[in-house]
Amino acid sequence: MRHLLLLFLFFIVLMGLPDWYIYRRYVSRWKQVWMRRLYWLPSTLLLIGMFITFGTYEPRPEAMNRLSLLLIVFLCINVPKAIFALLSPLCKSHIGLAIALFTMAYLVFGATEGKQHFQVKEVTIESEALPRGFDGYRIVQLSDIHTGSLGNDTAPMLKAVNIINRLQPDLIVFTGDLVNNLASELDAFIPVFSQLKAKHGVYSVLGNHDYSTYIKWDTPQQQEAQLDSLKAKQARMGWTLLNNRHVKLHQQNDSIALIGVENSGRPPFPDHARLSEAMTGTAGMFQILLSHDPSHWRREVLPKTDIQLMLAGHTHAMQTRIFGFTPAQFVYPENDGLYQEGEQMLYVNIGLGHLLYPMRLGAWPEITLLTLKAK
Repeated sequence: MRHLLLLFLFFIVLMGLPDWYIYRRYVSRWKQVWMRRLYWLPSTLLLIGMFITFGTYEPRPEAMNRLSLLLIVFLCINVPKAIFALLSPLCKSHIGLAIALFTMAYLVFGATEGKQHFQVKEVTIESEALPRGFDGYRIVQLSDIHTGSLGNDTAPMLKAVNIINRLQPDLIVFTGDLVNNLASELDAFIPVFSQLKAKHGVYSVLGNHDYSTYIKWDTPQQQEAQLDSLKAKQARMGWTLLNNRHVKLHQQNDSIALIGVENSGRPPFPDHARLSEAMTGTAGMFQILLSHDPSHWRREVLPKTDIQLMLAGHTHAMQTRIFGFTPAQFVYPENDGLYQEGEQMLYVNIGLGHLLYPMRLGAWPEITLLTLKAK
């Protein structure tokens, strides 16, 4: 609730200051009184919509979709206004207007095509510890699909699945946040994600949203039932969920360990990971860890293990990357791409879906193709 209040106050400022400046500098000069009053109509309607949407919000699909729609309209109107107000004192008004209109067009693209502008990022992972039998091994990593934000529109995810299958990976892994809050959000997508194919199968772990902690349940048993349902639906899709355990993958008389832990996050995110338990029996092997939150790498993986490669998601790069900048870097030092400390590596996938903020700008939805190379 605190986050919603801060978001509401931020929107009031983002809407109010540019409106006040534009009115004082330009609109107040208009001769027709009715036109000056008409200028305030869009902001008045948005303000009413904000009070209704924020006042009735709960983290369920219908309310989240209403909030997403409000965000699209709000951002596409008020961000260009803010840019125009900032540029107006610095350059000619028609230049500021042109930049503001370009910004609006970019926001509209991000809210429509940007959400399905899938990008395949090819990454090579080199390690002296990798057995020769796995040299050239191809892993597709997916993360943060958030099916609850997609409604019942399965077409974009079907497009993504076809892209993945054409890559012919040896292994597919998913690093958490399959839903927003409810297992039922996955129902329409079960036939789609069941089509994912890899030689060694599809493995997954849970993300913070998969535990349904953002909904106030009447009893703990109701929340547990949601999680059990989500696990069962992943099994129906042919995915193998690694909850604090590992499997050994074999190829050409060699083997590596694939380890998965439940979400390990800093407060307020849940921490259910039991890494030492999941690693038991993998000593001396090349180890790949699936863990949703990249902060787990510095909190436990680096100081306490010799795991060569951790794969994470969670950050989304806050679904925005402009000229190389993402606001996620203020929260997560490791927020997008490959990081290395000595012989240990972390790769952060910025997600295939979106959450709440209903667009992607520069931080396009990601399909990662990791190729393992023996040094």
